[in-house]
Amino acid sequence: MPKKIESNPLIDRLPPHLKQFIKPQNYEDYSSINQAVWRYVMRKNVSYLSKVAHESYAKGLKMTGISIDAIPSMYGMNRILKDIGWAAVAVDGFIPPNAFMEFQAYKVLVIASDIRQLENMEYTPAPDIIHEAAGHAPIIANPDYAEYLRRFGEIGAKAILSSHDNDIYEAVRTLSILKEAPNSSQESINKAENLVNELQNKKVPLSEMAKIRNLHWWTVEYGLIGTLENPKIYGAGLLSSIGESKWCMTNEVKKKLYSIDAATQEFDITKPQPQLFVTPDFAYLMQVLEEFSNTMALRKGGFRGLQKLIDSKKIGSIELNTGLQVSGVFTKLITDEDNNVVFFKTEGPTALANREKELIGHGTDANPNGISSPIGKLKGISLAIEDMGPRDLKAYNFYDGKRIAIEYESGITIEGLNVTGIRNINGKLILIQFEDCTVSYKNDILFSPKDGTFNLAVGSKIVSAFAGAADYRSFDNLYHISSTETIRQEKGALTIELETLYEKARQIRESKTTDLKQVELIFNTVKTNHKKDWLLSLELYEIVSFSEENSQKLLILKHLNALIENRSEVAHLIKDGLELIQQHVTQ
Repeated sequence: MPKKIESNPLIDRLPPHLKQFIKPQNYEDYSSINQAVWRYVMRKNVSYLSKVAHESYAKGLKMTGISIDAIPSMYGMNRILKDIGWAAVAVDGFIPPNAFMEFQAYKVLVIASDIRQLENMEYTPAPDIIHEAAGHAPIIANPDYAEYLRRFGEIGAKAILSSHDNDIYEAVRTLSILKEAPNSSQESINKAENLVNELQNKKVPLSEMAKIRNLHWWTVEYGLIGTLENPKIYGAGLLSSIGESKWCMTNEVKKKLYSIDAATQEFDITKPQPQLFVTPDFAYLMQVLEEFSNTMALRKGGFRGLQKLIDSKKIGSIELNTGLQVSGVFTKLITDEDNNVVFFKTEGPTALANREKELIGHGTDANPNGISSPIGKLKGISLAIEDMGPRDLKAYNFYDGKRIAIEYESGITIEGLNVTGIRNINGKLILIQFEDCTVSYKNDILFSPKDGTFNLAVGSKIVSAFAGAADYRSFDNLYHISSTETIRQEKGALTIELETLYEKARQIRESKTTDLKQVELIFNTVKTNHKKDWLLSLELYEIVSFSEENSQKLLILKHLNALIENRSEVAHLIKDGLELIQQHVTQ
């Protein structure tokens, strides 16, 4: 029986191509070890971040209903997020970047509901619920930042990818899955890491998506706010990393003023960041975003915009100056000597729209094999086709049901039977249909009668080019779901035993009664069967710290000190945990 997905009005209005990524949270799948990892990270973060995070963080934790002691449920989060106009959904790891951005545009937080392993407590390249819920959610309680996030999603969803971006997405997703899978071999991790590094080191021009991904990384994920001398943390990657949130405050990490230059500053997801950008305030983030938007094909159109769509090999859209929008996979363009587009072509299902609404009878069913059309001005005629009224059309022999022949300034000719025309709300022609039509350019036939009905896109220039469809309802599968799935842990007897011990310790702590006999049994089993585990011993030490009986306390502390001595990789985590316990006892 499929698990239920908790919803709310914001989630209900998401389009189907986004809903396909939503997964049930399956809260009962979180083990008692997962809960202990969440609790440790959150206690450590809240203790430290209260000093170095933007003031919105502490307020946001309360407003978004995120508990320090237990992993949040989507239902609880959505109930509270609704009050600030947002929602949250669970997904399986990384999703395609345009889809991620579009969720943000709908004011929905995408939360990878898995949680990092104990071994990756300080940092993981995989998106997890600590990063998403404890990092992203609290800051959106700030209205200025929330609007930046929404606007960023709106613009980012239209950014055009390159095929290289898609390769990097798949490589990073695979690496993140392998790093969090408990039984992954070091060889497989190294192989995946080498591929990510190889792709990141390729000298390819940065696509729009690569640039906007960089802006997202240096603000939403790793942003600092305030002054260079006294910055505060607001980026989710830093807020959710107990290691990097401390390191980023040192002089080893260079601090730079945030600007549009961050769009070309790349990053390595597998390593701590050597430099970070500081914005003076959240309003300035919007200023830089708008500055970047003005460089995008979304606002510039033209042959460069169309070429970006062709290079992406994905569904994209162009808009002509008449408002006609064409959505599909673009494969060809022809330009004149001034680099003006005079012809374009799509292959495969294609839809026509106006004002983001599909034209009736011009969806993908009507154009299963794509469309092609010249654009530009007619030769020897000063009046553009789109500006011709019924009287003008007759003057130039544009009669419905009559054969006509026209020539563009580019030299492209059309000869065929004029069937009908479609106008936009302002009365301008945006489409003319022909039967038995031939379109020629120099010695090439661009369209012939055997190709069926010819749709002439009316317009003289491309004013916008962007990723995705003008009307999302035109395509059933706008985004591709990766075939690489998260690897679920197969638990052995020792893992099950350890989880049971963690659960018993949690029950003792929550009951607020110190059962020293039970603590002793748990501790002895940990020492004997789980020599590498340190977090459970820390939890047991916390329980006995409130007891007046010292022998058990000293035994556990001795064990923890031995772990500090023998396991340098976790020594600082144990020390930090002991410090937190001491603070709690003192309070």
